[in-house]
Amino acid sequence: MDNGLIDIRNACKTYHLGEVEIHAVRGVDVTIPHGQFVAVTGASGSGKSTFMHLLGCLDRLTSGTYLFEGRPIERLSRRQLAALRNRRIGFVFQSFNLLPRTTILENVALPLMYQGVGRRERRRRAQEMLERVGLADRTRHHSNQLSGGQQQRVAIARALVTRPPVVLADEPTGNLDSATSIEIMNLFQALNRDEGVSIVLVTHEAEIAAYASRQLVFKDGKIIRDGTHSAGPIGGGANSAA
Repeated sequence: MDNGLIDIRNACKTYHLGEVEIHAVRGVDVTIPHGQFVAVTGASGSGKSTFMHLLGCLDRLTSGTYLFEGRPIERLSRRQLAALRNRRIGFVFQSFNLLPRTTILENVALPLMYQGVGRRERRRRAQEMLERVGLADRTRHHSNQLSGGQQQRVAIARALVTRPPVVLADEPTGNLDSATSIEIMNLFQALNRDEGVSIVLVTHEAEIAAYASRQLVFKDGKIIRDGTHSAGPIGGGANSAA
């Protein structure tokens, strides 16, 4: 098996609240190869969100090892971690996190500015990504001029514009209605299938998790089930505006 993307061994994360220890993640072992679509599920407080923060290098392990593309994360400085997040990991959040006073094109191009990419190339690549998610005709709009589904498409384009090997999506359909959620999940499936983008998605909804080909189920900070299955069907307008 390809173990070149994410390899975590005996991962533990403990938080201290006064004299109380909270063991959010307890001895987790998981390998995620390139090109896989993984859903992370579990009840509130099960450890799935902490696990996602660890994957995204937004937090550090208390103990254990985390290799990202063969690099030991625990050895990286804050600056190196920031560079890794910017260049190798795309993030999609429930609340979209778009800048309201800039155009959609500028929102998508923002990660490239942090990389020092020139203005013309930034705009070209942002335009390309907006075309990929079906919003080529919305580049001059602002976020408050778009529907929730369109805003999430912008967020996905922004996550992809640096061409990262993996996108981490935290409850990406949580603020969307059922029909729009289906379109967003079809888009994720198409990106995974057609372009080989690895996707790790946190959700509490079984219907959303079914779109992934693998599910990690958390309980009390541990993975209690790790299984693969046939993913949900692709269809119903993956590239149409939601």
